[in-house]
Amino acid sequence: MLTNERQQKVIALCQELIRQKGYSGHEDGVVRALEAEMKQAGFDSVTVDTYGNIIGCIKGNRPGPKLLFDGHIDTVPVSDEKEWKYPPFAAEIHDGKIYGRGTSDMKGAVSAFVSAAENFAQDTNRDFAGEIYVAGVVHEECFEGVAARAISAAVKPDYVVIAEASNLNLKVGQRGRGEIVVETFGVPCHSANPEKGVNAVYKMAKVIEAIRTLVPTHHDVLGDGILELTDIKSAPYPGASVVPEYCRATYDRRLLVGETKESVLKPIQELLDKLMAEDPQLKAKVSYAVGKELCHTGAQIEGERFFPGWLYDENEAFVQDVKKELESMGYTPEITQYNFCTNGSHYAGEAGIKTFGLGPSKENLAHTVNEYIEVDQLVKVTDCYYGVMKALLK
Repeated sequence: MLTNERQQKVIALCQELIRQKGYSGHEDGVVRALEAEMKQAGFDSVTVDTYGNIIGCIKGNRPGPKLLFDGHIDTVPVSDEKEWKYPPFAAEIHDGKIYGRGTSDMKGAVSAFVSAAENFAQDTNRDFAGEIYVAGVVHEECFEGVAARAISAAVKPDYVVIAEASNLNLKVGQRGRGEIVVETFGVPCHSANPEKGVNAVYKMAKVIEAIRTLVPTHHDVLGDGILELTDIKSAPYPGASVVPEYCRATYDRRLLVGETKESVLKPIQELLDKLMAEDPQLKAKVSYAVGKELCHTGAQIEGERFFPGWLYDENEAFVQDVKKELESMGYTPEITQYNFCTNGSHYAGEAGIKTFGLGPSKENLAHTVNEYIEVDQLVKVTDCYYGVMKALLK
C-alpha cells in the first residue's frame, strides 16, 4: 500500500488540478500544474505538443516495452455553479470525497498515474525494463482519439492504459461513436404559396421515418450499433413566411468492432437512393460531421467525427498479466467493457495497440452536478497503476 506521505501527495495533486479550470481549449492551467509536478518528480522528459497535450516520460535502466497512461485533462463546462453543494473548482474534501468538476472525469486518474510513475521509479531505482509515459490529453470531450493520435505518433507505445473511470475494474473494449449528418435540400418560396416550392423539412420527415426502419447491427458482447436522432435544424431560421430550403438532422451512431466509415454509411445511402428514385423532388445527402476547435496553444484541432469501437479477448496475455498482479495485491478486478467512448478509439480502434481501461470512481459520475471522487478510490488506483507497471515492465 501507499505510505501516508504518498497518499497525501496524490490527494494534493488531484486538488491542484481541479482548481485549474480546464474546459476544452483552455487546459493550459492544468498543463502548467502537471509540468511542474513532473519536473519536480524527476521525469526524464516533459513535453507539450502542438495541440497542448502534455507528455511525461520515465525511462527504465533496461530496454523493454513502452507503457502509456492516457487521461484527458479537459472537462465539460459547469452550467450553473449555484447548483453545486460545494464550489466546483475548490476541490473541497467532505466525508472522504473530493468534490469538483473533473474529479472523476478524469483529473483524479491523471493525478494517480503521474504519482504512481514517480513512486515506481523511486522504489525500483529505475531498474525496470521499458519506458513509462503519462499523457494529459486535451480536447477529448470534443474529439475522442483525435489529439491522442499525436501522442501515439510521438510515443509509439506497446501498451496503453485508458484511465477513464472503471471502479478499479479492467475494461477491454467499448463501442465507438460516429456523428452522422443527413441533409435534405428543397426550393424556397413564400409560405402563402407553398406549392411553388419544395419544403426540405417535409422531405426530411420522410427520410427520418425511413431511417427508423433500418435494422441495427449487433455484436454479442458490445450490443447494438445504435442509430439515434439527436437534433434537427432548418434554414432559413426563423422562417419568416419562407418555406425552408434546407434541413439537417444529426444522428449518434454507436459503432461496433470492425465497422468502417464506408460500411456504416452504406445502408443509409442505399435508403436515400431508393427514396430519391421514388420521389424526384427529394434531394438528400449523408456524411460524417467534421468538428474544428481552437487549442490552448493557438493551434486548430480538426477531425471527422468517426471514432471506432474496439475489443480484446479477456484471455489476452497482457490483460491476464495485469489481472493476476492486481489480484496478488488484494484487488478483485472484473473484466468488462466501457459503456461510453474513450481515447481507446484511436489507440486500439485505429492503431491496433494493446489497450485496456483501468480507472478510479464510478462511470455515472462524469458530467454530473456535485461530481466527486472518493479519496479511497484515488489512493487505490494509484496503487493499481503501480501494479500495472510491475506487471508489464518486467
